[in-house]
Amino acid sequence: MDAPERPLSPFLIYRWGVTNTLSILHRVTGVGLTLGAIVLCVWLVALATGPEAYQRVAGVLGAPWFRLVLAGVAFSFFYHLGNGVRHLFWDAGVGFSHGAIRGGGVAVVVFAIVATSVYALIGLV
Repeated sequence: MDAPERPLSPFLIYRWGVTNTLSILHRVTGVGLTLGAIVLCVWLVALATGPEAYQRVAGVLGAPWFRLVLAGVAFSFFYHLGNGVRHLFWDAGVGFSHGAIRGGGVAVVVFAIVATSVYALIGLV
């Protein structure tokens, strides 16, 4: 018997491009948002527990190295926001040309970087 014809995996068919990179980044930033939500919950529990617990958590959250983590969570938020708006346009049937898909993806990344920078300058400094 001949082996049945099976479809090839996408990585064997498609070239690496902007859209699959942004798709992977969307998933990675989703994980970042989840971790940020866990940090927020830890902070809220410490706040509700009392001054000693809050001081311990605030000491970690206020550390200079943790500001990089918070900037990563902020980037995740802004990227997810921009990409969500982009998908809303797609749901409306707008922006499916190759140029629009590539340009929209670049615009989302630029928006996330600029918004994160502004947020970091205002909120984390």
